[in-house]
Amino acid sequence: MEERTWDRLAGSWEIAQLKRGHRFSADDMLTAWTAGRAHPTARRLLDLGSGIGSVGLMTLHQLPGATMVTVEAQQISYELQCSTLERNGLTQRVQPIHSDLRSVELTPEFDLVTGSPPYIPVGNGILPSHPQKAGARFELLGDVFDYCRAAGSALAPEGRFVFCHSGVDPRPEAAIHDAGLTLLARRDVYFRDDKPPTVALFTCAWSGERDDHPPLTIRKGREHTPEYTAIRQVFL
Repeated sequence: MEERTWDRLAGSWEIAQLKRGHRFSADDMLTAWTAGRAHPTARRLLDLGSGIGSVGLMTLHQLPGATMVTVEAQQISYELQCSTLERNGLTQRVQPIHSDLRSVELTPEFDLVTGSPPYIPVGNGILPSHPQKAGARFELLGDVFDYCRAAGSALAPEGRFVFCHSGVDPRPEAAIHDAGLTLLARRDVYFRDDKPPTVALFTCAWSGERDDHPPLTIRKGREHTPEYTAIRQVFL
């Protein structure tokens, strides 16, 4: 296996990452933070396309009584996630499944579903030479429509589905609609106050009224904004 590092994820939990592979990001933290607030009483969690486990585990960290199932297709990411679960004593709370989310059989029992779909279509840009990075960024193993369909097959009647996607791509709202879900809230994320929104956070359910959240800005100038700093504090 390639050289890996152990890095702080949430509280005392550490996460295994490849030194030169795909590594968790602010997108993952914001998705998890949004999910934790979308359903603070959730007890049965599902993380789709879980990668190394960052989104799911940061969501789980906010819900001490919850258990989780994760679905990940890439062998290397699955193995890293399993190492993370063992190191943090989470094997009794998390069931990792090594499978493609487009074919895995799921039942509608999950209170909270999370995902961070890759959002670069194949053919748009140059694939990274590292296969793990390629799978995390490009739609090699499913797109937002696949994620929404999988979430729809797994979501309990009162459940919530939270995911992150490009802030300028029109496909997420179409994918939510095609899966029979309802968009409850969208929140655009500005990594800098002088740049366009980079990503957006989407909260979905089977029904409800849409009420979009105000945009979140990560940096103003060189400094983190107070709101983003407060979010980071949740995982310290």
